[in-house]
Amino acid sequence: MDDEAPARRNGLTVPTGAESIRGILLILAAYVVITGADASVKWALPQVGVAVSMIARGVVGALAVYIMVRGRGLRPVNIRLLSARGLLHCAVSATWYWAWAHGMALVDSYAIAAAAPLLMTIFAIPILAEKVGWRRWTSTLVGFLGVLFMLQPNGDLWRFETPFLLAAVVAMAVTRIWTRVLSATDGPAAIAFWLMVAHIPSGLLLLPAFPAPTEWPGVGVFVALLFFGVANAIAHILFARAFALAPVSALAPYEYSPLLLGGILGFVIWSEVPAWTTIAGAVVVIAAGLYNLHRERVRRAAERRDGGP
Repeated sequence: MDDEAPARRNGLTVPTGAESIRGILLILAAYVVITGADASVKWALPQVGVAVSMIARGVVGALAVYIMVRGRGLRPVNIRLLSARGLLHCAVSATWYWAWAHGMALVDSYAIAAAAPLLMTIFAIPILAEKVGWRRWTSTLVGFLGVLFMLQPNGDLWRFETPFLLAAVVAMAVTRIWTRVLSATDGPAAIAFWLMVAHIPSGLLLLPAFPAPTEWPGVGVFVALLFFGVANAIAHILFARAFALAPVSALAPYEYSPLLLGGILGFVIWSEVPAWTTIAGAVVVIAAGLYNLHRERVRRAAERRDGGP
């Protein structure tokens, strides 16, 4: 096999194949939810702007987490890392909202974000001491080749916002790694709650650059922002639980899943049609992610044969 047996490393339990499968299913559910949240805020952005969207995410999301867990398990333990992750994630969120407000298609932004899995796999080696077998490396690299095909110079994805989104992707990969680190000290509810809270002061600080609208938006916008906040709360609880169960290298390829979901929502809501290079690259990266799921199932079967879980 290309993955090591269950053990403990850097205070984190190296999961079994069964736990990795559960983590993968949770993160897939999280991406379904978060893609819906992204579509809702992209629709609301022209009416409310970047800063108000950040504040709405923070207020509604924090309240949603508090209600879902009835106020339990929210006390922070690793305050320094929770704070650093929250601030970095807020910078990522603001960059994405800014790009969408400037008209970037949902699926195009997700295509750029598809560079994250390779970065996550690479960062997990020095930070988490994860061991990545040659099959998992191969599937991740194949997916990254699909990303490079989508991001070819002078292609449809290259526009003014693209370099800023690429920088945000690097930061996003780091926040994913930190989520795994935090799972050793803080529960999923605390990780999600304090991330939502961080969006409130961040949004307030952004108000001078992205002023609030002068007129009250319609009821539909309020509903979209409400859904946006609640969906983010649910998704980030699922993210935190998934990263607690499975290694980063097993979950990284599923960063590709919003490509398909975002493409469908973008077409239905805004009639966005991705370029053929984006579609072709997406096929490659989705295939790489499915192969990684196959490897986890093989690992689980091997553990059962050897008398494991």
